[in-house]
Amino acid sequence: MAEAYIAAVARSAGGRKGGRMAGWHPTDLAGAVIRGLVDRAGVDPALVEDVIVGCACPGGEQGANIGRYAALAAGFPETVPGTTVDRQCGSSQQALHFAAATVMAGLQDVVVAAGVESMTRVPMGLPWTLAAKHGFGTYRSPGLDARFGTEPFSQFKGAEMLAQKFGFTREQLDQFALESHQKAAAAAAAGKFADEIIPLEVTLEDGTTLMHGHDEGVRPDSTLEKIGGVKTLVEGGMITAANASQICDGAAAVLVCNEAGLKATGATPLARIHQMTVLGGDPIIMLDTPIAATQKALAKAGMSIDDIDLYEVNEAFAPVPMAWLKEIGADAAKLNIHGGAIALGHPLGASGAKIMATLVNSLKQTGGRYGLQTMCEAGGMANVTIVERL
Repeated sequence: MAEAYIAAVARSAGGRKGGRMAGWHPTDLAGAVIRGLVDRAGVDPALVEDVIVGCACPGGEQGANIGRYAALAAGFPETVPGTTVDRQCGSSQQALHFAAATVMAGLQDVVVAAGVESMTRVPMGLPWTLAAKHGFGTYRSPGLDARFGTEPFSQFKGAEMLAQKFGFTREQLDQFALESHQKAAAAAAAGKFADEIIPLEVTLEDGTTLMHGHDEGVRPDSTLEKIGGVKTLVEGGMITAANASQICDGAAAVLVCNEAGLKATGATPLARIHQMTVLGGDPIIMLDTPIAATQKALAKAGMSIDDIDLYEVNEAFAPVPMAWLKEIGADAAKLNIHGGAIALGHPLGASGAKIMATLVNSLKQTGGRYGLQTMCEAGGMANVTIVERL
């Protein structure tokens, strides 16, 4: 079986809800990043054999197979197909897994795995909440209700449950959030994201334009007092908008090749896909599956967590990476070294590819060999990807 290599990575800088990226149609946003990816790698778009795009809310402006239209918006030849993957927050990480499996099997040699989410233009949950509002029903079925009860599946409730399960306090969650902002601010100031961000032109309210190349949600002046002053989402709870991921507009992409693809494109590999795992868990607490998925991935790879030089665990909510650290016995100094979604934003379906772009570049910057990425996903799922820097 062939190996799967990451030949290039790219992402947009994150935009706040209603912020600098709000004017970009998500199809064009994904297209611009995908085009920037192949241009940066010096690869002829005609050599790309498929474009697989993750999207957590594939409706409205993100509907009708945004993967295909993103490839066309990128200016790729009409012969380059595209498809869309929905594994909720893990959508573009799953797109990467599909792309890697395809080139490993030798079915295709050059595939783009990407993700996009404009949470300003297509609010979270819009496709199914809008359908329910207009009388077209909901994904909740009699069979699901018979098994799990009629209480709605809720990531927010799951985050509270997770914090309670592991005995975290509000102060601990807020401290983790503060450190995310501090690490992200330091990384941005040091230019650590320069090799992964594709600057995009945006129009400001006064009509002027600029190239947006810095994540808009990072708060360098944040303090524990400011974070601690934010109201909890539910009375008596611990989760707030400040210790959870930020709503974000963004896109990201990864160029995946096998040996034949590298030869055809002339691209230089950045990393090798070492192991890929996906796992399901309890859909009620929902957010703890990255723990079991990581354990499974390490066992299948014949590795221990001590073999991993850096880890990116998506900061959907502060208790997710905190619980992962505690249960896995991992080194906190290796976790999200340039901050995470609490500071940088979580553009849902784009986050998998976005985090991989950061992980690959962070390994290069630190000289690390192995990196591990994982994230919680609605429905109680988690993907894990282990890469080896080359």
